Amino acid sequence: MGVHRITSEAARYYAKREKVLGTGITLLGSASEKVDNLTKDQLEKLGDLAAMLLPHAPGYAGKLMPIIARLFWKLAGVNEKEFKLIELDELERTIEELKKEIGE
Repeated sequence: MGVHRITSEAARYYAKREKVLGTGITLLGSASEKVDNLTKDQLEKLGDLAAMLLPHAPGYAGKLMPIIARLFWKLAGVNEKEFKLIELDELERTIEELKKEIGE
């Protein structure tokens, strides 16, 4: 009991999406708690991250991503950017790099 085997391609994608989305949201939350200690460049990258998460975020999480992106960009002093579709593997690498950069 409690063991789930991911066998189909759709199930693998869903599991990866949930992992990446959860890690990204956790990073945004942690960063929001120490926003005073972050550089303008880091704030901009966090806004970029929220924008990258948008296409992968269902429901209310997806509705909040543009708001979060705009807030981080405003704190960084940059204009709103385009929201692009980024593949999950690239998004996962971006999250890991940003976690290291801001000390998570």
